[in-house]
Amino acid sequence: MDQEVDEELRDIKREIIESRGLVIKTNNLTNALSADIKSIAKRQQTYERRLSWNSATAYVVFVVVVFAALKLAWDARIDQIKAETEQRVQDVERLRKEARDAQKRDEDRARAEARAAQFYDLVRQGKRLELVEQWEAMKKEPLSKAEALMFADAVERARNELATQLYQQGMEKVRVQRWQEAATAFEESMKVKEDAANGPSVRLGLAEAYRHLSRQRDAIPILVQLAENPVDKEVHDDALALLAWCQMDVQAWNDAKNTWRTLIRRFPESRFTGEAKLQLGQLQLLH
Repeated sequence: MDQEVDEELRDIKREIIESRGLVIKTNNLTNALSADIKSIAKRQQTYERRLSWNSATAYVVFVVVVFAALKLAWDARIDQIKAETEQRVQDVERLRKEARDAQKRDEDRARAEARAAQFYDLVRQGKRLELVEQWEAMKKEPLSKAEALMFADAVERARNELATQLYQQGMEKVRVQRWQEAATAFEESMKVKEDAANGPSVRLGLAEAYRHLSRQRDAIPILVQLAENPVDKEVHDDALALLAWCQMDVQAWNDAKNTWRTLIRRFPESRFTGEAKLQLGQLQLLH
């Protein structure tokens, strides 16, 4: 009986010991699980904190990017508006300038028409001198092509007629030996139309007037040009004779002898040839 009780006690004691060991193991496991849970919770908090920072950073970056994009879009729009505004300002200024130019053209044309009418009255009245004097200013007016051609022809006729009239006046003064008035008339004739058909005769008359005014040095270049110009053959012998006399007047003896020789050689039948031979002989004896 006592033996059975001891065995039961030993069984109970063993069970108690086993239960105690189980409790200790359970407690250790619980402590380990608690530590793991705390570690997991700490890592979760770190993760959540990091996630919060990342989210905040991403939000800030997004906001900055959005504002930068808006700023670029705004600047681009402002530049576009400025460019359009400048273009419109240029267009307005161009249109204003075109309007001013058109108005000025109209005013110039109206003024030109009035001046053309006045100029045409001079043509009808045959006022040659006024036509020639006003033509340079008239050419600057915005004339039509037909008006310009008509007026140019009228002025050309007036030049020819006026040059001829002045030449005739000069020759009349030569006949009465009023040399200064003759020179003035010849000079005016050349000024009116230098290339007139009677230009060689005008120059010859001017050179003769200069000689009688003791202006031989002004006459000599004119006569040299007349004598050397192949176009003015009708006055060659006259020019050579007068040139030789002018050279003798200024005591250019060698030049005078050469000029007389040229006249004799080139124009053996000229009315000046006899005088040329006589003067050449005297020059050769004296100089």
